[in-house]
Amino acid sequence: MGMRSALLFVIALLFAAPAMAADLTVTIRSTSGQSVRDAVVTLQPTAAQAPAPIRFSWPYKVTQQNLQFDPFVLIVPQGSEVSFPNKDGVRHHVYSFSSAKPFELKLYGKDESRSVKFDKTGIVALGCNIHDGMVGFVIVVDTPYAMKSDASGSVTLRGAPAGPATLRIWHPYMKAGNNQIERRIVVPAGGMTEAVVVQLRPAPDHSRSY
Repeated sequence: MGMRSALLFVIALLFAAPAMAADLTVTIRSTSGQSVRDAVVTLQPTAAQAPAPIRFSWPYKVTQQNLQFDPFVLIVPQGSEVSFPNKDGVRHHVYSFSSAKPFELKLYGKDESRSVKFDKTGIVALGCNIHDGMVGFVIVVDTPYAMKSDASGSVTLRGAPAGPATLRIWHPYMKAGNNQIERRIVVPAGGMTEAVVVQLRPAPDHSRSY
């Protein structure tokens, strides 16, 4: 085989090879058929991945505004520093007792900000020592394939590696151990769509409606 023929053969093989990355779309609904927003979907490939910095497109920020944490659920990579700006005309005292990151940001006022570094994976529940109705969550992950569901209950994880993986879905009001369900799946090279039905507890009056 001449050099030109060999080169054409290699190119043909490359184009014939299946794609190694795929899009995974997950749609989450409650047992009553309602779309579930703010559910955190993560994919952990079984095959070892080359270590690389994990970056998400959204700001690593939880704003205190209108006596709420915004966003209600924030996903950040392990090792991230998250800012907590106060946009209310009253002072806030943000804290967490969660084992993944216990912390306390003592009273600070409008247009002031504090920050916290989240160096351990896990679920960090947020509260305000002054306003009991304020509730939020920081989800610290060690996978780049993580996103929360939108108002339609959908998430699309793009560029996930094809092959076996663990799919996890977490929601603060899910009726499951640690508010989470887990599935073993195989992501095909062409991508896939997964529909998941979860059972939710009634949301507390102080939270957003689900």
